[in-house]
Amino acid sequence: MTVGTLTVDWLPVGLLAGAAVGLVATLGMDLPMGRLPEGPTAPRVAAGTLSDATLDSAPDGVATAAHYGAGVATGVLFLSGVTAARWLLDGIAPAVVAAAAALFVLMNWFFSFVVVPTYGRVPDERVGPVRRDWALSAAAYLLVASALVAVGLAVA
Repeated sequence: MTVGTLTVDWLPVGLLAGAAVGLVATLGMDLPMGRLPEGPTAPRVAAGTLSDATLDSAPDGVATAAHYGAGVATGVLFLSGVTAARWLLDGIAPAVVAAAAALFVLMNWFFSFVVVPTYGRVPDERVGPVRRDWALSAAAYLLVASALVAVGLAVA
């Protein structure tokens, strides 16, 4: 088993690479998100939470900023998770899969059990479909991020 090392030299490159992965993965996530019945609701929930507005009146600019800002930050988190997993696991594929699985759980838990209840304005009959569409969108995000990182690490 090869044990990796984390150094301060990795930090600037890791942050930029993670942000780039996050941006591309968010763009990839937009495709299914835009086609799912409740897909576009997640950014509006975030915007409503940040601006104390209803779903219908949540500012579009805040929704877009929250969506892409969270996507970019999540890319940094994902790449950090892959780096940590590579330190513990042998091989790129197991590290990417482990980080993606952990982040999928974290993304869905945070949105479903922190953001939606904190916002409190999603009608009860829509909560389940919003969570389902968010989970599908998060899976698309992680599929794109996983492919980018796995290929990037394999080539590097």
